[in-house]
Amino acid sequence: MTDPSRENLTRRRLLQRAGGGFGLLGLAGLLQREGLLGSHASAAENPLNPMAARPGHFAPRAKRVIWIFTNGGPSQVDTWEYKPALERWNGRSMREFDPSFKNTTGFFKNQVGALMKSPFRFVPRGECGKMVSEIFPHLGRHVDKMAFVHSVFTESNNHSPALFMMNTGLPRMGYPCVGSWVAYGLGSEADNLPGFVVMSDPKGRGLPKGHAANWGAAFLPGVYQGTHLHPNGPPIDDLERPAGMTDETQRAQLAFLNRASKLHDAHFAAEAELAARIHSYELAYRMQSAAPEAIDIDAEPESVKRLYGIGDPSCDHFARQCLTARRLAERGVRFIQIYSGGMDNQLSWDGHSDIKGNHAGFAAETDRPVAGLLEDLSSRGLLDETLVIWGGEFGRLPIAQTGQKPGRDHNPHGFTVWLAGGGVKGGISHGATDEVGYAVAVDPVHINDLHATILHLLGIDHTRLTYLYNGRRFRLTDVAGKVIQPVLA
Repeated sequence: MTDPSRENLTRRRLLQRAGGGFGLLGLAGLLQREGLLGSHASAAENPLNPMAARPGHFAPRAKRVIWIFTNGGPSQVDTWEYKPALERWNGRSMREFDPSFKNTTGFFKNQVGALMKSPFRFVPRGECGKMVSEIFPHLGRHVDKMAFVHSVFTESNNHSPALFMMNTGLPRMGYPCVGSWVAYGLGSEADNLPGFVVMSDPKGRGLPKGHAANWGAAFLPGVYQGTHLHPNGPPIDDLERPAGMTDETQRAQLAFLNRASKLHDAHFAAEAELAARIHSYELAYRMQSAAPEAIDIDAEPESVKRLYGIGDPSCDHFARQCLTARRLAERGVRFIQIYSGGMDNQLSWDGHSDIKGNHAGFAAETDRPVAGLLEDLSSRGLLDETLVIWGGEFGRLPIAQTGQKPGRDHNPHGFTVWLAGGGVKGGISHGATDEVGYAVAVDPVHINDLHATILHLLGIDHTRLTYLYNGRRFRLTDVAGKVIQPVLA
């Protein structure tokens, strides 16, 4: 007969019997590092730590990623892709330039105006002579570090599906984002911090459309989803030790968990899903001391704060996020995304009206902080092993969206993303749109290609990073994707 004292002795039951909770579940990680739970040779043999760092398929060029997500869709012809022909075509019909153009290309089919030149002046920057919009005086100093991909295209002209496409490789909900795939493939170098962190707009503008699905793990184990740092108030929920809980109490619970875990492991097979949940709580326990230190930018020298623009009212909020990203990166966080802009049109780079005011404003918020991030990473020897990405979910049409102050509508047919740092060839431009910036004309780059390149720089073969779900092996790049070889150093 089965011993009733052992019949249902699962980890969950043990924790419930112990009156456990957040503090108790947070202790196993310390146990393992102190040798009290034994050691494991690999992540596969260590279900208590699915985030253990592990090698990729080949030597990586980059160890981590920082993605500046310009939410809303910045205009390629007003930022990084200089189109002098737009001045010649200014005021003329788009159909005169391209008879195949349809009003449904954008989102507002009844507000289609004529071709419109950029309201911004472009000037050559860097040794490479890259023509850069005047709205980026600080980032322009770093163009020799950047590889510009001017021929990116996507499959939707609507924000939510385009955001999902850029983040997950498919234009619909229900699929893991690139950060989750990276965490699943490589684990984390940080013992006491999440492997994947997301920061959203802190100025009351809300989350990007699609909300947390943009950094979700979907059918991958939940431990691989992004940890969202709240833009205001406590950055992480339940980070402080529960009231009445002392360190001595937690250590007493640690000793109990050690005995209970050994008893369970002696008689029952591991429970993978529960183990992943336990790991999340273990990480939360360790973060009680590590996270406050990691995000404490006040500990930085004044010279570093000035470099990022902290204290400048036009960019202070984004400067703090960029500096936080550097601190997280140097402490081993694998993937970091920072969203510039929030939910609605003029609250993001979604310049349907007043493209000049919209883009000048958001550039002022991000230009100095991102330039400071590149300079800071470089001075610390971190840029060579950190891949920095700048880009949004699509571009904008070269025509005017009619209104009191003209803007530009959505354009999925061609836009710009730039890469810098780990393994990237600086000072180059790959691909191009046509002479007015409407559609890709040279070397098209699909989102799957961009994702394949990101994984490649991290040492991952995108065709081999798969997950079995519902009888099919899924991957970030679905059934497509090729590495953009010309941008590799």
